[in-house]
Parts: sequence; C-alpha cells; structure tokens
Amino acid sequence: MELRSEFLYRAHIDVEGFYEVGETFRGTRTIVRVKGGWFEGPKVKGEILPGTGDWFIMRPGGVAEGDVRDAYRTHDGHVVYVSYRAILNVPSEIWEGLGRGEDVDPAKYYLRGQPMFETAISTPYSWLNNTIAVSIGKQEAMGVTYDVHQIL
Repeated sequence: MELRSEFLYRAHIDVEGFYEVGETFRGTRTIVRVKGGWFEGPKVKGEILPGTGDWFIMRPGGVAEGDVRDAYRTHDGHVVYVSYRAILNVPSEIWEGLGRGEDVDPAKYYLRGQPMFETAISTPYSWLNNTIAVSIGKQEAMGVTYDVHQIL
C-alpha cells in the first residue's frame, strides 16, 4: 500500500496575542488568540475568522502540542469549523531565533498537524466532512503558515 496525498490549501494565520496560563500539571499552558488569516487552494479558499485560537501546551522536554480550533469562511460564504492537533518540536537554539522574529528555515524543526473539518452537509464543501488531512507548517513571529494535504 502506498500513502498518496493531494495539496488541499495553504493557510496563513495571524496571531493577535497570548494569554499565559503558566505551569500546569500538563506543562506550560498558553492560549493563542487568532487575529484572522486566509486559506487558498485549488478546491477551496477564503478567510480565517478572528476570535478563534490555539490552546498550546509546552510539554516537559520542550515539545509543544497545539489544540487548534478555527473558523474558516469560504469565498462564497460557507463556514467550515477546522480543528486539529499539532506538534511543534524545535531545538532550543531555533526557539531563540523564532522568539526574536527571525525567519527560520522550517526544515530545521518539526511542525505538523492533523486538521479535521466540519461544515453543513448542504454546502458544496460537505466532502471535507469525510476528509483526512495532514499539514506541515512554518512558524513565524506573529503567525504560522500551513500547507494542508488531503490523504487520498
């Protein structure tokens, strides 16, 4: 068996700010507020709505886990709920560069996610409800860019 995929879209998420929860029994918790953004691909495009976020935890050992919940609005007005788990594994010297807002080559760290989609069955995008996808990302100073691929 061969794993095949198809490019679904590129998404850029702008971050508005952070709520620092602090050290919890799971690790260091930060809530990331999404300002907005965009997504665009061959079959779907539109905007990422503000007010959504990433419930981010820095686990012991320096690996971050994201619990992301976004609302996308397609170019023709349909809303798609996108939720995913993400893993960000960055060597400590790279974290420092990202913290200073430097443009760091994403090949030097690991940012992957597993988006799941939920939209009304009456929309032309209802096929997303039955789609398994994976993403690869690039961390930026106040945002992140993901390429999302549908697993065929």
